[in-house]
Amino acid sequence: MKKSKTLLLSIITLTTLIFQSCKPDEPDLPDNPLNGRTTAIFNPDLEYGTMNDIEGNIYKTIQIGTQTWMAENLRTTKFRNGETIILIKDNDLWGTQTIDGFCNYNNTDDLDTIATFGRLYNWYAVSDSRDIAPEGWKVPSVSDWQTLIEYLGGDDIAANKLKEASDIHWLDIYQSDNSSGFTALPSGSRYLSNDFNGMGVYHLLWTSSAYDEKSANFLYLFYFAPKVWKGNNFVNNGYAIRCIKEY
Repeated sequence: MKKSKTLLLSIITLTTLIFQSCKPDEPDLPDNPLNGRTTAIFNPDLEYGTMNDIEGNIYKTIQIGTQTWMAENLRTTKFRNGETIILIKDNDLWGTQTIDGFCNYNNTDDLDTIATFGRLYNWYAVSDSRDIAPEGWKVPSVSDWQTLIEYLGGDDIAANKLKEASDIHWLDIYQSDNSSGFTALPSGSRYLSNDFNGMGVYHLLWTSSAYDEKSANFLYLFYFAPKVWKGNNFVNNGYAIRCIKEY
């Protein structure tokens, strides 16, 4: 009887070890000082998911129609393969750089500001073959953005459904309701002329779509209007990035 109990215990122990060894490895994410610091006001009536990038930045995500979007601006300083994106603080370098680059608005080091508004990237970083978007995600094309806008009612009204419904960050709440959960924030921009502009006033977002050799397509939302504008501008400009999940 004693031998039977010992044999049974051995079988249970072995079975437990086998199942434990078959568990998928948990991702070993680095600690990230930006996590938990955003002051963005998300839609409390919607359910958000989460995802992370290679640096351990954790972002809220939201499903809108058939698409799943990041509900926060990208803030990584590394490409998907772990290589570093070039930080460019110098004004002269920013305007003349012809390879990947990023900066923080007004070159700030304030963690709350970076966590809330994300970072600004030139389009060389967007189009780099090392992929700025996390695994399983991509920088949206013009077509991806158009699908989102049409789902929200079209160019003339979609911005109100995309923008954070608060004047904590926007200069004025206007008619914004953030009913989509996208939680667009006025992260401003850095222009080819090296000037930082627009935090609190507008949200400029890159697409992955080139316009010509010197410019690429982007979208912009203003605090005072329900409209989503589309345009193209110099690839050296610094705009925010939102990623969309690949299917």
